[in-house]
Amino acid sequence: MPNLDLQLKDLDVFHGFIRRHIGPDPTEEQAMLAELGMDDIEQLLDRVVPESIRRRKPLAVKSSLSERQVLLRLYEVSIRNQLYKSFIGMGYYNTQTPTVIERNLLRNPAWYTSYTPYQAEISQGRLEALLNFQTMVSDLTGMELANASVLDEATAAAEAMAMCHRLSKSKSDVFYIANSCHPQTIEVVTNRAKHMHIKCVIGDPFAAADNPELFGVLLQYPCSTGEVHDYRELVAGIHAKKGLVAVAADLLSLTLLTPPGEFDADIVVGSSQRFGVPLGYGGPHAGFMATRDAYKRSLPGRLIGVSKDTCGEAALRLTLQTREQHIRREKATSNICTAQALLAIMASMYAVYHGPAEIKRIAQRVHRLTVLLAEGLSALGMEVNTKHYFDTITVNTGNATEFIMAAARSKKMNLRQVDAHTVGISLDEVSTRGDVTRLYDVFTHDHGRDVSIDELDAKIKTALPQDLIRSSAYLTHPVFNSHHSETDLMRYMRKLADKDLALDRSMIPLGSCTMKLNSATQLIPVTWPGFGRIHPFVPLDQAQGYQQLIVELEQMLCACTGYDAISLQPNSGAQGEYAGLLAIKSYHESRDEGHRDICVVPSSAHGTNPASAQMAGMKVVVVGSAKNGNIDLDDLRAKCEKHSTNLAAIMITYPSTHGVFEDDVREVCDIVHQHGGQVYIDGANMNAMVGVCAPGKFGGDVSHLNLHKTFAIPHGGGGPGVGPIGVKEHLKPFLPQSEVQRRHYQGCRCALRQCRNPADQLGLHIAAGPRRLASSDRDRNFECELHRASSERPFPDSIYRLQRTGGARMHNRYPRGQGIRQRRRYRQTLDRLRFPCADHVLPGGRHADD
Repeated sequence: MPNLDLQLKDLDVFHGFIRRHIGPDPTEEQAMLAELGMDDIEQLLDRVVPESIRRRKPLAVKSSLSERQVLLRLYEVSIRNQLYKSFIGMGYYNTQTPTVIERNLLRNPAWYTSYTPYQAEISQGRLEALLNFQTMVSDLTGMELANASVLDEATAAAEAMAMCHRLSKSKSDVFYIANSCHPQTIEVVTNRAKHMHIKCVIGDPFAAADNPELFGVLLQYPCSTGEVHDYRELVAGIHAKKGLVAVAADLLSLTLLTPPGEFDADIVVGSSQRFGVPLGYGGPHAGFMATRDAYKRSLPGRLIGVSKDTCGEAALRLTLQTREQHIRREKATSNICTAQALLAIMASMYAVYHGPAEIKRIAQRVHRLTVLLAEGLSALGMEVNTKHYFDTITVNTGNATEFIMAAARSKKMNLRQVDAHTVGISLDEVSTRGDVTRLYDVFTHDHGRDVSIDELDAKIKTALPQDLIRSSAYLTHPVFNSHHSETDLMRYMRKLADKDLALDRSMIPLGSCTMKLNSATQLIPVTWPGFGRIHPFVPLDQAQGYQQLIVELEQMLCACTGYDAISLQPNSGAQGEYAGLLAIKSYHESRDEGHRDICVVPSSAHGTNPASAQMAGMKVVVVGSAKNGNIDLDDLRAKCEKHSTNLAAIMITYPSTHGVFEDDVREVCDIVHQHGGQVYIDGANMNAMVGVCAPGKFGGDVSHLNLHKTFAIPHGGGGPGVGPIGVKEHLKPFLPQSEVQRRHYQGCRCALRQCRNPADQLGLHIAAGPRRLASSDRDRNFECELHRASSERPFPDSIYRLQRTGGARMHNRYPRGQGIRQRRRYRQTLDRLRFPCADHVLPGGRHADD
């Protein structure tokens, strides 16, 4: 007989999220416990996790809410952000995301839960979409090939500098940066250069050739202030000095302007954000990097190639640099091993949907509105500084700058204050005639109607330089000319998704990235205007909702990790590693111990670890593994003793790469601390520790977190990635910040990306509560131990390698029986997709035109 007299306090228990999204129900738990011969989950954890690091107290996070309450609360947070219309530019623009892409891609679990394309045989659809991205970028930049995206424009520029340094025949260590580049790009590149012992010179781009020696140059096209320059003679002069030229370009402008590849640029970088990806307070967004075919072996990140299967049919694969860190390790030139896949695919589908003609029309409309704005302001007596431009102009505002900025804010508009006497304006895809009229009013104290837009429109000419107007074709492949209706694009995206293995149809029995199905609730807020339409450089009083999210998220992550402070700035695990090591390096320097430059790395570590260490200017010393795969303590003691004076840090992964909660982790940390080093704990496996143990409590000084593995960031086949770092109190002053943050927060800290961009972290801000977070982790360990215990029973149909440790302390997740059965139908594909070699690629790793 049911108890119908339960009190409200017994009924207001919000465990629905756990029941619907996390692991087994109580009956299944008991069945698994019986299989293991255990009484409860606590007994399991006692067996899996060393007692010396067990966390016995509940997490200090807020109590759980229902999913409906979470959405309501997040909506209330979102409306704290004020929706002004931003004309700031600086590489970030309003754009219109086609609803067919938002509905069928961004919010579709077939796309946002799929695994990394390293497993090409189950990622053919995703690889085709990324090949579309590469082709789009190659066509628009005029380069021979492009990679499958990088982290953002500023990071891409820093990678371009490193690539130029490696490839240039010049013996110089000087890299010249045009002062017309975006400020955040200059900041990131100069910070990266400092740790690579590269000297950066910032100045007039046309003075670059006057430098007696340099190995490379970075140019902006169009400039950050909007001016469009002809760089052809400058590029030739740099090449004459044996230097290489990298160009940061705007993709939309390249539909109208001569592409950098046609004036002999060596590398082209930029952002694809304005191709249908919302602003989201700065991202993350998919950057791009294109280069010559001759340089493809030095191109960082992923590169999709067109190969052939054993039946002679076309098949796609990752090629060349995809695992450079594992091959070259500390000699790798980049630590990036991923891409912004989901966002790159959105941008590629934007190009597929619109096609070359419609994208050109969008660009022409943006440019036309900008010309109308400039000519109208000139007619109203304002001095427009920019002569040749695409979508951005600067206006000489003299002593009226503050008045004009205030007038813009009163009309809910954001402009860019370039300096005390100059204001910048950038128009974009969503700009209108009404915006232009209101901007006239802002600059002339409501005299905008003295100018007729229609009369101006009838007589004005383009502001693009005539000798730089593009004449070459682009986006000629049939894929960009065949899916222009909603029905056609919807079917095309469905066709590609059906070629992939994602969590909408099966478990994914692969290692490296622990996958999970994000709930629909976690993905909804990302598309709300209050979060999606906020420019990263708006005044803080317009982003109070985001500031609240940032503060609360930092507090939640501190509670989960045991660290004292969190920085959300790094935008990938690789950037998190780099940020953590720079914090350690800066800490040693602050103590007059800058000579500490030895980083100890276990031989079993992920390849990005030694690559990150060398990028941070450290020397890598490898420590061996014992027979059971754990860190060899005797070897560690010997190496730490030998390098005691110069020991900077150790980089370890916990639980270890082979899936074990090593008993002696505290001893490892103590040994390093005794010799003055810091302990970096790779947080890639934080999913196994939440609520059970905390790296900040058992010896870690700094960790990065892969939020797509532990929390709720969509993986999407490799990105968007977010890799925040947590640190102990003594490292807090050395957390990364960008210049835009330093306007509001004190401290001299380095920038590792363009800005702190938490939009895609909304899903993590789910008010999970201690029970929900702990339950997620316990269920992972529960299922893994069950698989370990049953591994003696063969799975003849299994096509994955079941890892065995011979002991209990495992955390890696493996599929249940139904996951194995569901993958039987992929056997034929697996057998067929046996590729002959990595270099059997169509020229440029791009689509060949039919």
